[in-house]
Amino acid sequence: VQLQASGGGLVQAGGSLRLSCAASGIIFSLYDMGWYRQAPGKQRESVATITSSGSTNHAESVKGRFTISRDNAKATVYLQMNSLKPEDTADYYCAAKRTTPSRFYWGQGTLVTVSS
Repeated sequence: VQLQASGGGLVQAGGSLRLSCAASGIIFSLYDMGWYRQAPGKQRESVATITSSGSTNHAESVKGRFTISRDNAKATVYLQMNSLKPEDTADYYCAAKRTTPSRFYWGQGTLVTVSS
């Protein structure tokens, strides 16, 4: 199983980035997908999730600014990030989760740095 995240980089406050996570080795359409982030010295936290049926949930800190979406045909999940703030600076990770049978996979991180 591989979850290949991309799209991170350096952006000024107020700017936008779109993260992508391409999955292989799983039946993508059966998995709930999520984006998580970990800032230096902090615990990893959930940013946004999208179920296999397309229902989404976004953390309060990113509501109205970030949008998670998925393309099952491309086995890819996206995170559109707008109005970025310096506090959004973190390593961003994607994850795939299935309940029955129980499965959970992490991808590698992609670094997002927002300068003030």
